[in-house]
Amino acid sequence: MSQRFEIANWNQYVMRWHEPHRQLEPLEVEIEAVDQALQALSDARILPHIRYDQEKFQAHRLAVRQCFDIPWTAITPRMQRLLYAINAITQPATMVAVGIFCGNTFISNAGAAIGPGACYPADLLVGLEIRSAEATRARRNITTLSHHGVTVRILAEDAKPWLERLERTIDLLYLDPDGPPGTGKSIYLEMLDAAQHALRPGSLVLAHNSVNAARQLADYLAYVRDPANFSESVNLVIDDQGLEVSLV
Repeated sequence: MSQRFEIANWNQYVMRWHEPHRQLEPLEVEIEAVDQALQALSDARILPHIRYDQEKFQAHRLAVRQCFDIPWTAITPRMQRLLYAINAITQPATMVAVGIFCGNTFISNAGAAIGPGACYPADLLVGLEIRSAEATRARRNITTLSHHGVTVRILAEDAKPWLERLERTIDLLYLDPDGPPGTGKSIYLEMLDAAQHALRPGSLVLAHNSVNAARQLADYLAYVRDPANFSESVNLVIDDQGLEVSLV
């Protein structure tokens, strides 16, 4: 079943890409916006509840601000909080993030299991970035945070063959890759196809850019919104980027 949740001012809430830590609105407004999005996921029975430790999230945000080299990012403060909260609530044992650039998208998900925002013991956290220089930067950023005994792998690899070879279950898959020139975000469905064998009932797939790249993602969005493929899928329109959250 496909649903859409939309914050009233989403198209006015725009990230300043080269100011990755700039607060765009009062904190209480950000928290309320994300709580509403989490409630939409709970209402759709994608999340069991909407509770997460806000003090741990603030500790996570501060560590990223102090330690990470982020040349630019489209991850808004709302999206950073939302990704952290989804992971904190669902506590995926294995999380795989595809297209992590400098590591900011990876840690927005993984920060619920490593660093000062850790609130549960994950088994394996994997970040895949095809550009070796950015994978190196991401690895350098991630090593600034304590891993609490969690296995963390930042790999400079093409995600498709890596996913096809994977022999374990993925509990949460985050998609944010860019394809070759001219393809852009249209490669999401290829990545999902490559990972399909590793997903199980209850696995989550998060796809960034469900709003601004909706045309490129048309095939992907049609697939995850088909009840023959996913039990639920909700488009969370909380900023000008958007996040599609789909439950196997």
